[in-house]
Amino acid sequence: MRVGCPKEIKNHEYRVGLTPGSVREYIAHGHDVLVQTGAGSGISADDAAYMAAGAKIARTAEEVFAKSDMIVKVKEPQPGEWAQLREGQILYTYLHLAPDPEQTKGLVASGVTAVAYETVTDDRGGLPLLAPMSEVAGRLAIQAGATALQKANGGNGVLLGGVPGVLPGKVTVIGGGVVGLNAAKMAVGLGADVTILDRSIPRLRQLDDIFNGRVHTRYSTVEALEDECFSADVVVGAVLIPGAAAPKLVSREMLSGMKKGAVLVDVAIDQGGCFETSHATTHAEPTYEVDGIIHYCVANMPGAVPVTSAHALNNATLHFGLQLADKGLKALVDDPHLRNGLNVHRGRITNVAVAEALGYEMAEPKAVLAA
Repeated sequence: MRVGCPKEIKNHEYRVGLTPGSVREYIAHGHDVLVQTGAGSGISADDAAYMAAGAKIARTAEEVFAKSDMIVKVKEPQPGEWAQLREGQILYTYLHLAPDPEQTKGLVASGVTAVAYETVTDDRGGLPLLAPMSEVAGRLAIQAGATALQKANGGNGVLLGGVPGVLPGKVTVIGGGVVGLNAAKMAVGLGADVTILDRSIPRLRQLDDIFNGRVHTRYSTVEALEDECFSADVVVGAVLIPGAAAPKLVSREMLSGMKKGAVLVDVAIDQGGCFETSHATTHAEPTYEVDGIIHYCVANMPGAVPVTSAHALNNATLHFGLQLADKGLKALVDDPHLRNGLNVHRGRITNVAVAEALGYEMAEPKAVLAA
């Protein structure tokens, strides 16, 4: 199979779908790899490094899309990219389709087989290809929140760690999953006063054990959300419903009860965001203000640290990518966890959460793959 890796074109996206190390693995499995020139520049991997790994270099993205049987990316295809996809081709990348009807329409029209990193599962019910970027985004959320808190950036001027004789800032984390855990780790490391809200009692017990009393845990109710958001300097939205649009947990009305200059960091923005006032921003203009509250809603947060995040992502995606390259569609038939990643196939939506969110008829993956 010929595997193609185009350069990412989303605003300030510096990650790359294949590192030179991953290219070597595909080559070792007997595949050809075509990489667009400059695709690895964001991680300091030049064309020579890819050629040394065995890849051929394409001058344009158009050449990569036209000549490849499988396209490996990081972010969802942009309009100019989905127009180049075709039936019989496999797209392997993050998609986040539920809040994105236009991209969904484009992928359906293309006939491509689209496998989304964020809905591939594992034996424990986890999301192994989403987890590394969730770890990065959770940790970055606290860095971003702390920076936005600075007075010159519109924040309330609180130092999260405080100093002797002055209380630390307060961080509220909504959601105790991978993002929430990593955000809390960073916030605790800075010395902040941290509360994690979640609706799973077993998860709250786990978090209580992990942090050994260094964070507060609280069952998430409307009252608890209001209490914690109103007293917080930074609120991290870390809620995930796999494949589906994020629930809007913080309403615009609630902003009036928050501290002026407090910061909302919406890590769920890829799935539509969990704050009513959220809309996607970029690393070029990461924040905006609504009713005196600073919003940080960058849709590709890990793109800010591409060296770390691209290698972490490749570590996770390589195993399944090699299955797809080695076996083609049969890999989706044979592996139920990889099959859970199938979102679109030959004009049909094959993920129930995406179908429900966007009003499509859901096609059973096994049935469409057998057709």
